[in-house]
Amino acid sequence: MSTEETPTASRHFIQQQIDADLAAGRVKHVHTRFPPEPNGYLHIGHAKSICLNFGLAKEYAGPEGPRFNLRFDDTNPAREEQEYVDAIMDDVRWLGADWESRLYHASDYFETHYGWAVELIKAGHAYVCDQTAEQVRETRGTLTEAGTPSPYRGRSVEENLDLFKRMRGGEFADGAKTLRAKIDMSAANVNLRDPVMYRIKHTSHQRTGDAWCLYPAYDWAHGQGDAMEGITHSICTLEFENHRPLYDWYLDRLQALKLLPGERPRQIEFARLNLTYTVMSKRKLLQLVQEKHVAGWDDPRMPTLRGLRRRGYTAESIRAFCERIGVTKQNSTIDMLWLEDAVRDHLNETAPRRMAVLRPLKLVLTGYADGSALPPSDSVKVCKLDNHPQHPELGSRSVPLTRELWIEQDDFMEDAPKQFFRLKPGGAVRLRGAGMAICQEVIKDATGEVVELRCVFDPDTTALVEGKKVKGTIHWVPVEGSVEAEVRLYDHLFGVEEPDRAPEGETFLHNLNKHSLERLTAKLEPDLATACAGESYQFERIGYFFVDPIDSRAGAPCFNRTVTLRDTWGKVADK
Repeated sequence: MSTEETPTASRHFIQQQIDADLAAGRVKHVHTRFPPEPNGYLHIGHAKSICLNFGLAKEYAGPEGPRFNLRFDDTNPAREEQEYVDAIMDDVRWLGADWESRLYHASDYFETHYGWAVELIKAGHAYVCDQTAEQVRETRGTLTEAGTPSPYRGRSVEENLDLFKRMRGGEFADGAKTLRAKIDMSAANVNLRDPVMYRIKHTSHQRTGDAWCLYPAYDWAHGQGDAMEGITHSICTLEFENHRPLYDWYLDRLQALKLLPGERPRQIEFARLNLTYTVMSKRKLLQLVQEKHVAGWDDPRMPTLRGLRRRGYTAESIRAFCERIGVTKQNSTIDMLWLEDAVRDHLNETAPRRMAVLRPLKLVLTGYADGSALPPSDSVKVCKLDNHPQHPELGSRSVPLTRELWIEQDDFMEDAPKQFFRLKPGGAVRLRGAGMAICQEVIKDATGEVVELRCVFDPDTTALVEGKKVKGTIHWVPVEGSVEAEVRLYDHLFGVEEPDRAPEGETFLHNLNKHSLERLTAKLEPDLATACAGESYQFERIGYFFVDPIDSRAGAPCFNRTVTLRDTWGKVADK
């Protein structure tokens, strides 16, 4: 596994090629597109393509603005659903890409594609083949051996036109015949060995209904869609590099027949995005959903944009991540930490701070450290805490310090080592924004588990305890008025960096992380009772959390952990 280095300030290779095209006069403007298949939800890999294509359209925009299309490759109705179309449009828009009025579908061009296929048949460039899909595979040849021509390759133009018309009319069963391009069965590139252009599928289409039972292959529809829409640069991932000769072959033939409406597009490939601890295959993501290894396409552990959004990732952070990893032609795997750093950087600037206790332990204040009694009211002190340490314009909130508090279980240790700077018997710790608690008594239940700490309170945070400066600071939540809420701690969905590498006889499912989700009942400061779905907060010393937009209710928020804090999470400055 390799990891991409931080990109340099130089322009990447796609920008350089576009610059050269503009300088040479090959194109007068730049027009890009994003062409998803509506057979699943978009994932983080698609985000890289969206950001690249729309980013290029913005960079080279003329007075009329960016030229960017969203075009659905809806050529396989057996796997496509309107649900996916709607979700893709929403995700692309959320990410910030604007196609304006340029929304298209491959199915918009079915009639044109069919007509062009007829012209290729007339010119001797295509024929109807009766071989089964298995026979086509068997006769295709290998990388070192030429393929075997179909016995139907020599059919006359008249016979091919008649059969192709009858194929469209629904006369033949699924798979009975295909239309194949007549290229070269001995070509070094196997994609040029008479590829299939049309297949018979008696399946209703989510847009065209039952109007068609003859559907174009991706390689036939894609380049022609680009040409019809005036796309100047068809930017795609490296797995299509070997398909580029076929992309160009179709365009060359149509251009020679004077069927193309303008300048032909140019295909340029870049390395797709691969991330550690996840899979990007749509087939595998669908399997995770169908077999209920996750709660759905929007499960916060999924690499889908829906899942990332529900976890609390922001569009700004994903765009920053895509910008950071850059554009190359070398396949590599990016450490998930890069994506986590991007959202952490954004939320560090934008998320207000709050206190939350995930694993509560009760702390009872019994009096002041000088021996005096606490006030008769339950509220010992009202603490005013900033909503954001670097942004005073975000204001502050008041949190009551009461006699009974919740603190994290991990912030107390009965047999503490010397370097433990939180709470221990006889020790002291600062309470965030309030003062100091000095532990005098430890209460245990019948099993020996610590259930309560009894401490005295010193409002002077600079005081010495046993002649020593108090170093540790912990967060807390008042028992009275605290909010009880479900908090979900998400970890990597897979327990290894490369989930596709499984032991012999196992699949990628073998590497699922059994501890990728932990549900806790947490105690939150009173202010979070009014937290709204879709809001992000930093729980001090813990991480960044997002109010779940599905499961939260008014007055009863549910929080998803977006990402943990940096390694310095434990160093909270006292106010």
